[in-house]
Amino acid sequence: MGGAALRLSELSGKEIVDVKKAERLGVLGQTDLEIDVNTGQIKALLIPSLKWFGLKRQGEEVKVPWTHIKKIGQDMIIIDIPDDE
Repeated sequence: MGGAALRLSELSGKEIVDVKKAERLGVLGQTDLEIDVNTGQIKALLIPSLKWFGLKRQGEEVKVPWTHIKKIGQDMIIIDIPDDE
């Protein structure tokens, strides 16, 4: 992401927003990270699916590849998932 370094603590609490659907997917900190154990790079965000009133559905999550993150702002992480996925 442009060569700038971020700490995980700086990402925590940011809302994850899908730019195409204009939909809030979750808050980083409630997500898991998928990390390549060989390179140490983050491969994807794993966001729990939520239903009404924040109650979690069993075993469902949204996997967002790191390459789909378009912008990390002060309060939000903007993602753009291609239509063919």
